Amino acid sequence: MELRVGKKYRLGRKIGSGSFGDIYLGTNMTTGEEVAIKLESVKTKHPQLLYESKIYRILHGGLGIPNVRWYGIEGDYNVMVLDLLGPSLEDLFNYCGRRFQLKTVLMLADQLLSRLEYVHTKSFIHRDVKPDNFLIGLGKRQSVIHIIDFGLAKKYRDPRSHQHIPYRENKNLTGTARYASINTHIGIEQSRRDDLESLGYVLMYFIRGSLPWQGLKANTKKQKYERIMDRKMSTSTEQLCKGYPTEFRSYFEYCRSLRFEDRPDYAYLKRLFKELFYRKGFQYDNLFDWTVLNLQQERARLPAERPLGPADGENDGQDEARKADDLERSRSGNGVNAEDAAINQATGGLRYGSHAGDGSAPQQQPGSVHGAGQNSIQGSQPPAVGGA
Repeated sequence: MELRVGKKYRLGRKIGSGSFGDIYLGTNMTTGEEVAIKLESVKTKHPQLLYESKIYRILHGGLGIPNVRWYGIEGDYNVMVLDLLGPSLEDLFNYCGRRFQLKTVLMLADQLLSRLEYVHTKSFIHRDVKPDNFLIGLGKRQSVIHIIDFGLAKKYRDPRSHQHIPYRENKNLTGTARYASINTHIGIEQSRRDDLESLGYVLMYFIRGSLPWQGLKANTKKQKYERIMDRKMSTSTEQLCKGYPTEFRSYFEYCRSLRFEDRPDYAYLKRLFKELFYRKGFQYDNLFDWTVLNLQQERARLPAERPLGPADGENDGQDEARKADDLERSRSGNGVNAEDAAINQATGGLRYGSHAGDGSAPQQQPGSVHGAGQNSIQGSQPPAVGGA
């Protein structure tokens, strides 16, 4: 029996899981265009999908924000139809041997900071920043990193008056323990600074290959989260970032210097990484590790007698840059090209926020209050931070 959604979309195979509900591949029965369809049982105790769809509509139009095509109820399910995206950064991390080169990490840092800044300008914090919740686009959008899964997002200020939510303690852990900020672990209400600290852990995970608090054993989830918190709090930023450019340490020191209501200086953080990027002599050509790996594999499959141009591969960087320019001029188009298909095959197909790792499904932990401790900022001083 063919399952239909909104009288317009055909439901296909399951392609992933979000913080609440499962995600399926869908097809527009009129145009043949593929979409992502997120389902949530109407019987769920704490429904989130309507809330998430409203946040997507508030964020609509931002670069790297998927469009909601339809929301409604079909049978026993709340249903949201979204743009179909490519693999997550977690999938691509696995595809690349579970380590990204510095160039890729810095290009990602620039985009991911921009995504969080945009979400924050709309008066929301994400509260579950992790590799699974950032996906590459398809076709012309393959170089754009998209942010997804707003089931745990929260309004941190009034959109009109910009009145910030009050500081609170004894809060449960919301999000993913591996990437949670220290303040989140100890039960402090989350604000913009916590999304940014979580992003810092994501970047270190990518460049190191793992984080010091991964793989800890415990009898219960509560004990595991406590062990993760203890290891995280006992690991200094110097230890965490040892052997890597000092900009990563500066990033953490800045994030941890922010007060609860402070507006982060996103431009300073992006500049920190951009200056390192250009000092290393990198080119902003949108050639990520997975792009390069895929190009190498494609070349290995080419027949030896293939006629070559002026120099084989000479224009790869220019072509990628041209694609990026096209993207900036036009964000339309959702076709799956050969490169998308190759990456999707290697990473196990198109995903939408699949979970992996320590406490990866959003969990809640009884909050305990300890002193988090703050590292002093060393080296070049960042600009002063302002209010909300």
